[in-house]
Amino acid sequence: MKNDQQPNLFDDKTIEDEKILLYALGEFQSRGKVLAGRELALDRLRGAFKRAAEKYGREEIADEQLAEGLKKLAVKVVKVPSFVAKHPFRVTVSNDLAERSGHFFNKLKAEEKSNL
Repeated sequence: MKNDQQPNLFDDKTIEDEKILLYALGEFQSRGKVLAGRELALDRLRGAFKRAAEKYGREEIADEQLAEGLKKLAVKVVKVPSFVAKHPFRVTVSNDLAERSGHFFNKLKAEEKSNL
């Protein structure tokens, strides 16, 4: 198969991107912030996404890529005009995804502790 094909659900990069997003959402919650069921400016989550990308050895992910990745996780993503916000997206995460990402983050942290 050629490399110019669209990535599918089982591509390594797609799976890694999902892990980065789940880690970031879980990490955001671990800091005592409410994620589920409310609209947040993407800017509020940028720090978590940056830390998650660093953890996985990746460069910071661009806003458009974050928006697309979050949509794949069934996050409601709304684009706002660029004059409204520097990072022109608003996101609403479901309770189910917030719980899933929290479990994902906590599991990774527990594994890291047990490996020490």
